[in-house]
Amino acid sequence: MKGPGNPCPDVVLKVKTIDMRTTWTGTLILACIATLTSCTIVRQGEVGIKRRLGRLQPGIQQPGPVGFNPFTTRVLKMSTQTENVEVSLDLPSKEGLTIRSQISILYHIKPDAAPRILETVGTGYENTLILSVFRSAAADVTSRFMAKDMHTGERAVIEKQIKDLMERQLQARGFDIEAVLLKSIQLPQGLSQAIQQKLEAEQEAQRMEFVLDRERREADRKKIEAEGLREAQKIISEGLNELFIKWKSLEVFKQLATSGNTKVVITDGKTPLLIDTDAKPGGK
Repeated sequence: MKGPGNPCPDVVLKVKTIDMRTTWTGTLILACIATLTSCTIVRQGEVGIKRRLGRLQPGIQQPGPVGFNPFTTRVLKMSTQTENVEVSLDLPSKEGLTIRSQISILYHIKPDAAPRILETVGTGYENTLILSVFRSAAADVTSRFMAKDMHTGERAVIEKQIKDLMERQLQARGFDIEAVLLKSIQLPQGLSQAIQQKLEAEQEAQRMEFVLDRERREADRKKIEAEGLREAQKIISEGLNELFIKWKSLEVFKQLATSGNTKVVITDGKTPLLIDTDAKPGGK
């Protein structure tokens, strides 16, 4: 019923119900927003560092969900995976030439050192620190080598020395240098042709040395063969005497006499011919 002091009570009740539902809905939305904005995911190959009210917190956050207060804290993420930086650089050589090179630097940061790197260098550590140290180390090392060494077996030595020099300066700062790779080297045109001609001359000299060595081995073989023949002839000549020759003649005539073919024997009339099929060697 409607009373004089309570007009439309059903309408008032409905308005209150709508206001309560709106309040609960708003609260639920705010709670969801607060929950979503107060959690982040640190992926594999990353570490998280909390910054609260502008100050980095000690320790690192491992991969997985990380909760934080979105009003006072942020979670900064840093990659700990291997990074590949390619650099085009003009390098000096020992003889004063400038060598154009393409170089790759493989490195990663140490997870435990991530907060210190952020505090001392910041997120731009690659340009600020890695490349600066690399340019200095590369120029220092290549200036001790000839330009031609960058195209020979010394290339690996140059790479290792650059890597070692960078490690000495960067390991304490929280970086591990995995490798320094000289991918391409562009020598001056005249020097490149001179090196090519020298390599061709060395290859030709090696080929001729091989030919001469083969001829020397062939000469040694023929010498040994000739000495063997000479020794054989010497042994044969020492064994040839008149009785031996007569004995061999008798063997020949005996084989001839027992043959079924027609025989024609021509002698000088002086050497006696004894053809006796029943005779035994050495008999009379």
